[in-house]
Amino acid sequence: MSGNAALPAREHRPDAELVIYDGQCRFCLSQMRLLHATDLTRRLAFLSLHDSACNALLPEMSVEQRMEAMIVLGRDGRRHAGARAVRYLSRRLPALWILAPLLHIPGSLPFWENVYGRIARVRYRFGRVDCDSGACQVRGYPHV
Repeated sequence: MSGNAALPAREHRPDAELVIYDGQCRFCLSQMRLLHATDLTRRLAFLSLHDSACNALLPEMSVEQRMEAMIVLGRDGRRHAGARAVRYLSRRLPALWILAPLLHIPGSLPFWENVYGRIARVRYRFGRVDCDSGACQVRGYPHV
């Protein structure tokens, strides 16, 4: 388990759905901890996109492509990314069911993709107070 011993790794939950996230982003890490806390049925395992195991799981994707969005690999082998991953998780985790009707309003996916994309592009700004490494620089948004 790369980056955080508090999040269960795939080797500890081999039948779980795998959430791939930016393990160098403090905001992302805090969101994964929150997601883990809501996973009362132990359906999820977590992996930083910077972990070398990611190359074997997603060989067709570059690190830059993986940096664009959280990815959920379902038990059925299907891949969900970004807002689609959030929608998918809202159906899988009972603690998130309250969000599912809002996230699944017919025709709303482009809106949620836009919101997700905007947050993803500036995510390093949310953890900048605690960030003391060069990891807080992404796509022209320097750490301040």
